[in-house]
Amino acid sequence: MSFSPKTLETIRRQASILREAEKPVRVLRAIAWPEEVRRSFFAAGARELPRVTYQALDPGPALAAVGEARRLCCGDEVVDAWFGRIADAIESGARMLAAVGTQEFYEHSRRLYPGPEDTLPDQATTSLGLARKLDSVIRGLAHIDVGAPAPACHLASAVAEKMRAAARETFGDEAPEVVIVEELSANALAGPRAIRLRRTACFSDRDIAQLIHHEALIHVATSLNGRWQEDLPILAGGHPGTTRTQEGLAVFAEMITGSSDLDRMGRLADRVLAIQMAIEGADFLEVYRFFLERGVGEEQAFENSRRVFRGGVLEGGAPFTKDNVYLGGLLRVHNFMRVAVTTGRSDCLRLLFCGKLDIEDLPALCRLVDAGLCRPPKFLPPWARDLRFLLSYLSYSAFLNTVDLKPVEAHFRDLLAAAPYADGVEDEPASSAAGEA
Repeated sequence: MSFSPKTLETIRRQASILREAEKPVRVLRAIAWPEEVRRSFFAAGARELPRVTYQALDPGPALAAVGEARRLCCGDEVVDAWFGRIADAIESGARMLAAVGTQEFYEHSRRLYPGPEDTLPDQATTSLGLARKLDSVIRGLAHIDVGAPAPACHLASAVAEKMRAAARETFGDEAPEVVIVEELSANALAGPRAIRLRRTACFSDRDIAQLIHHEALIHVATSLNGRWQEDLPILAGGHPGTTRTQEGLAVFAEMITGSSDLDRMGRLADRVLAIQMAIEGADFLEVYRFFLERGVGEEQAFENSRRVFRGGVLEGGAPFTKDNVYLGGLLRVHNFMRVAVTTGRSDCLRLLFCGKLDIEDLPALCRLVDAGLCRPPKFLPPWARDLRFLLSYLSYSAFLNTVDLKPVEAHFRDLLAAAPYADGVEDEPASSAAGEA
């Protein structure tokens, strides 16, 4: 794609202005709860709504910068639409943080992080549907010994060492620092300069693998790749418009590497169910009790509920919908990848890693690659570096999508109905017999 020197300079200018505009819109930092909120909640016997106060963001500087970027126009419809979406996301994020603790906060949250009942492009599939299906399947396996979840016995200090080793192996001298902090909105958060672990969190072996593939090999990688984009600095900014794709890509990484498990998918499903409860009017205490009923300990039930209500209305009806994007983003990313393979566009698979972006940005970024403004990603997770496995998996997955499952399901349901439960079946040593490969 050919752009004039003047147009290229306009694109660079817009990308730079929007990068500066998004810097003060730090969503998770702005709605974080201090440790005192947790202590007071349990001191009161976990019978009263938490008492939380927020410092509302002054949206003026971000909105002014967004307005300046909007006044620029490169003349390419696709690139201008990309910048327009970024401007919309930054503006909604700023207005959301200016409205913390109110119904308006939820309205902006819903625009940025679609809710559990919002559909995919097929106008039918929802993350709530996936959450309910996962919940049903997991509960249906209750009578089967699938192995107890790995005990959460690794302290943050031990996990930090494993994370440092994984980061150094992938990023070399550009590896971020791994630090342990007292307060954090999750067990771990990653950025280009630091991976932070919450000191009070305990981790299982499977948790560690998930953190490496999710936080380090996706979130850190896309952050560093974004900083590599000298002509498009907005790709280094994790503004709210990128969250669905970034978290979906990170959960897909857990799946494709075999790091995920029933416990992890159950946690993601429960988050979606809890958000839907809050949308329908459940307050913090009701959601807290929901997590307790799921077998979660008191401390973790508080943390899970805090994620749903941070920034929103504790009395219910207006939650923070970000935790919906883990399953919603997974659906979106996985489906995009399958279509990319079946349409012969595997080039776009690696372009997903060139910075902080949304899937909808790819048409613009492909144009900017051709124009020499967008660089290919410097860092890729191992499963994306070697496309042979990924493409074979996605090709098979795409074919499965064409199978009419109803008659297949009916056949195998009848077959299984005729088979008694084989409760005595346990893992046995592999026999010496071998089949053909």
